[in-house]
Amino acid sequence: MIESVVFDVGSTLVREDRYWGSWADWLGVPRHTLSALVGAVVAQGWDDKDAIRLVRPGVDVDAEWRAREAAGRGEWLDDSDVYPDVRAALGALRESGLRVVLAGNQTLRAGELLRELRLPVDAVATSSEWGVAKPDPEFFRRVLELGGAAPGDTLYVGDYPAFDIRPAKAAGLRAAHIRRGPWAYLWADTADAALADWRIDSLSQLVEIVTESSV
Repeated sequence: MIESVVFDVGSTLVREDRYWGSWADWLGVPRHTLSALVGAVVAQGWDDKDAIRLVRPGVDVDAEWRAREAAGRGEWLDDSDVYPDVRAALGALRESGLRVVLAGNQTLRAGELLRELRLPVDAVATSSEWGVAKPDPEFFRRVLELGGAAPGDTLYVGDYPAFDIRPAKAAGLRAAHIRRGPWAYLWADTADAALADWRIDSLSQLVEIVTESSV
């Protein structure tokens, strides 16, 4: 019986077009160029920020981020960044009596922006706030604390099999792999993705599954 549903953020609830588009604008390259580089480096097992380093060799990404913030061109989120099915699905899960939580690999600022969106959730946490990021097992220990339910009664929903599904299952949680966002499509047929209890294409599908499983 599922009592708590915890969601990844990027490419699960929030589109990342704005994030990478703003980086491309800052670096002075076409958005498609940086987007393609992000896909290329991640497919090779590199960090996604290595795409920025390819465009500007030797760059200190953290320092560049601070420069963006100082210039008023830092991180931003609004309702246009949220997938269309998110509010309704989160609301339906919460109305059914489940605890609904957001917890992903995001910055402190992203945490603030997510809270300002006033999504129908019980709690929001980011890796920067916790000082630990996925796929570290400590991240999922924190997830369980925030979710307030036993591992087998907690469902983690994410798009990135190696960072969301495998470590969630290793921690004893149930897991749903949502097939949207580039990493979800790229690794949809991997062993990590196959570990998921459910594989979905939308959050409306998830609502049906979870509410049936919680009866």
